[in-house]
Amino acid sequence: MEFTLYYYTPSAAAAAIFVVLFGISSLLHLYQLVGTRSWFMIPFFIGGILETIGYVGRLLSSQQSPNYSVGAYAMQSALILIAPAFLAASIYMTLGRIIRMLHAEQSSVIGLRWLTQIFVTGDVLSFLMQASGAGLMVSNSNDPTTGEHIIVGGLFVQIIFFGFFIITAVIFQSRLSKTPTSESVEMSKVWRRHMTALYVSSTLIFIRSIVRVVEYLQGYSGYLMKHEAFIYIFDALLMFLAMEVLQFIHPSQINCYLGRGDRYSEKVVMTRKFEPVAMEMEVSSDV
Repeated sequence: MEFTLYYYTPSAAAAAIFVVLFGISSLLHLYQLVGTRSWFMIPFFIGGILETIGYVGRLLSSQQSPNYSVGAYAMQSALILIAPAFLAASIYMTLGRIIRMLHAEQSSVIGLRWLTQIFVTGDVLSFLMQASGAGLMVSNSNDPTTGEHIIVGGLFVQIIFFGFFIITAVIFQSRLSKTPTSESVEMSKVWRRHMTALYVSSTLIFIRSIVRVVEYLQGYSGYLMKHEAFIYIFDALLMFLAMEVLQFIHPSQINCYLGRGDRYSEKVVMTRKFEPVAMEMEVSSDV
């Protein structure tokens, strides 16, 4: 039996709000990454754009009731689903840069050579599974079960790798606290602030993925799928907060300490919220 696209009339107001929020945040991330040459944040920017377009799809659907188009539904369903995988990729790469900045590879559970590769590989696998599952589900609306199962598998892969990532980060910080490097002592406030940002953003994505797994396990007749509030509370809001955390505590500062990016200039520091970062990036040019 063909599944129902929506069990409710999508809220135009809620969709429009998050189109604006994700759109503005994505543009600011683009401005930050280009202005500081922090190219490893490109996936994060892409994730923000996918979120924006996804909620454009929900906005379009809100204007189509009760004759919803499969195109608008597929846009919001697929893009909102896979966007966090792009956010995760930049988060994974940030940890490796923190470890390298502190010359603290000995405190890492995984060697720097493999750290980013392992987590990004898992992230790519998760993305491919979720994307293919979403495609199958929409293309075969008479029997979306196979697509649902693949999506659930992809979300479980994401949860497993994110859980392992958080554990890896916690162990690294614990070991570093016991056997600090000279760099970690000198830059204590800097790296601890960035680690906190990683924990917060990772936890937000982790919680979101768990909720989405429950949603798909319940199926299209489940409680979560039938109530629109859940996608905004446990997906849209959490992902926007994850983007904002790394907007206020932007990883470009780490890149500058590694000598790979430009310090924040006056043209990049647009608002007061970036001033503390700019002040702390006054390090010697030979770092």
